[in-house]
Amino acid sequence: MSGAARTRIERDRLGALELPADALAGIHSERALRHLGFSGRRLADYPELVRALAQVKRAAARANRAAGVLPPREAAAIEAACEALESGLHAEALAVDPLAGGGGVALNMNANEVIAGLARRAGVPLDPKRHVNASQSSADVCQTAHRLAVLERGSALAAALADLVAALREQAAAGRDLPTIARTCLRDGIATNAGALFAAHAEALARRSDALALAVDALRAVSLGGTVIGSGEGAPAAYREVVLVELAATSGRALTRRPSLEDAAQNADDLGAVAAELAALARAGIKLGADLRLLASGPATGFGELELPPVIEGSSFFAGKSNPVVPETLLHCCFQVLGCERAAQLAVERGELQLNVFEAVAAVNVLDAMAMLERAIPCAACCVRDLRFDAERCRAHAARALPIGAA
Repeated sequence: MSGAARTRIERDRLGALELPADALAGIHSERALRHLGFSGRRLADYPELVRALAQVKRAAARANRAAGVLPPREAAAIEAACEALESGLHAEALAVDPLAGGGGVALNMNANEVIAGLARRAGVPLDPKRHVNASQSSADVCQTAHRLAVLERGSALAAALADLVAALREQAAAGRDLPTIARTCLRDGIATNAGALFAAHAEALARRSDALALAVDALRAVSLGGTVIGSGEGAPAAYREVVLVELAATSGRALTRRPSLEDAAQNADDLGAVAAELAALARAGIKLGADLRLLASGPATGFGELELPPVIEGSSFFAGKSNPVVPETLLHCCFQVLGCERAAQLAVERGELQLNVFEAVAAVNVLDAMAMLERAIPCAACCVRDLRFDAERCRAHAARALPIGAA
């Protein structure tokens, strides 16, 4: 300690750093903050990832105690610290950039150091590497935590999608007996009913939600116990035998081990599959938003068949103008999701030799895409549920429908 115990000195192979005496994180986190941060994000900005890391570390502590690697007192201190992180405490110390390079070392060490710091405050001195990270590598820890985080986020997104599908089906039923016109190539076509378009949107989004759920569910297969390249080197057999059982307990999820841990270390195509399904969902969302804008256009000189619920003043220039701002916001969200998908696929493609060190880009972009959709979709559901058909306009358009038959 120095400066009347206001700072402490920590050392690693690169040298020494002076840190605040009461800082939970240590020298490895500080170096990552100084040299690897670029995205403006912090680990704490992803609470589902924090919870996942804490669940992994709790499971590892239990398995290490069972394997005789950690004494009960040290294992208990790690568990207590992890429980604090799972509850949302000490977020200020989880500050490293989750997109930092190095195959997850910065992320893993930030968690290790904060857990060791909390144990130190409780009177149990722990080393972040020798104790908290025992039998683990950044590779299998982060690979597993990324998937647990996506599984958690996927549940919330599925609930939001179910509500939007329900709203679409309500409008499909409401418009079933209201005649209007169908359009192909944006030209007048045959007669239809106003609910048919909403029924089709409901089916498309339900299908995309089911496909996404299958891709997310595949992430239950994780690699914890494989250490750095899937060989399990550095982890005793007794630890590897029980760590997934313990992880199922700490996470509350049914989990399995990837059939090939070497494959898991090298290939993140399971995350790529989730990203692809999110992109397909976004494209369905783009069609929904675009169709709502068209049907609400005008009203005097456009289609004018829908009246969307106003949520803000429509214009700073035109008095009384109401714009389709919620569908446009959905479109903006879906454009962003497509960008996330591209970044995720680039990371999947860049897996090299024995380890894909770019997996964090795939995981973070999947989490970002899910979070954006989770926020935008309820707004879209409210818009759909509260919209109104202009029955007079729909019937007038139906009267101009083209007859069926060859010219």
